[in-house]
Amino acid sequence: MPSTQEPKLIAGNANPTLARAIARRMSMHRGQSLDLVNARVERFNDAEIFVEVYENVRGEDMFIIQPTSNPANDNLMELLIMSDALRRSSAARITAVIPYFGYARQDRRTKARTPITAKLVANMLTEAGIERVLTMDLHAAQIQGFFDIPVDNLYASPVFALDLKNAFRGRMQDVMVVSPDVGGVGRARDLAKRINAPLSIVDKRRENPGEVAEMTVIGDVTGKTCIIVDDICDTAGTLCKAADTLMQQGAAEVHAYISHGVLSGPAVERISNSVMKTLVITDSIEPTAAVRDCEAIRIVPTAPMFAQAILNIWNGTSVSSLFEPETLGPIYEGLYSDD
Repeated sequence: MPSTQEPKLIAGNANPTLARAIARRMSMHRGQSLDLVNARVERFNDAEIFVEVYENVRGEDMFIIQPTSNPANDNLMELLIMSDALRRSSAARITAVIPYFGYARQDRRTKARTPITAKLVANMLTEAGIERVLTMDLHAAQIQGFFDIPVDNLYASPVFALDLKNAFRGRMQDVMVVSPDVGGVGRARDLAKRINAPLSIVDKRRENPGEVAEMTVIGDVTGKTCIIVDDICDTAGTLCKAADTLMQQGAAEVHAYISHGVLSGPAVERISNSVMKTLVITDSIEPTAAVRDCEAIRIVPTAPMFAQAILNIWNGTSVSSLFEPETLGPIYEGLYSDD
């Protein structure tokens, strides 16, 4: 049975812009104003985090909106402490909305004497009182199995498909989806299927960790508008090198669609100087001023999708329905049109 309480949102300092956007979208869907719960999340002089919730949350269905992006450790601790504060305040249920799940790249042991930190983080979230997780484009799908609580993993590809059909209207026949490595083929294949486009793969060989020695394109990209698809772009070194390789193989244009724009270090400068025409990212991570000012980077919103997912969790309806264009299209009406 759906909860008799209204869903309540609370946010940390990781991405307040997205949190406010989700609240606005939920207000539109519900037809009544929904604001973020009034709270303070601050630090003592020694950087110790303190949380105080100013509103009564007893018996409420609480949703904490907090990606664990840079600074990952601070934002993760904020999430854990907020959950503890809500649990001790007798909240009925606590759901962590983590648009970008940090530490997801440490999902297995790649060599001896290394941790599986994604599993450690999953344990910490559960112990803090979180009863459900809502996230988007986990780096590895098996991370859902690290949790003993329900995990809803949304996908950016349906939104990317809407954006592609709008941005490349009239020339979709020239579009080819490209996976930047063999491990991301599943993600690229899903997007290619949604827009009815062919698929290519850039196979990379590493001599040392973090250094790409050679790239080989599998598939004919001659004259194609290549769309590189991946979940994370950190320093953009591999992405820009893949774009160079595709252009050398005869591609007409190269664009990239990335779920999570980490964009650390020299990433923005590399993208600005790259042969890649545009980089499209979501707002799962709060963009820096450099990212916002870069003409080659464009940001697509995820608030409509997250707002509807939160409402579906609250009222007990399907979250997986948001994977389908028939459901997602109307949610993004006004942003993208099929005309």
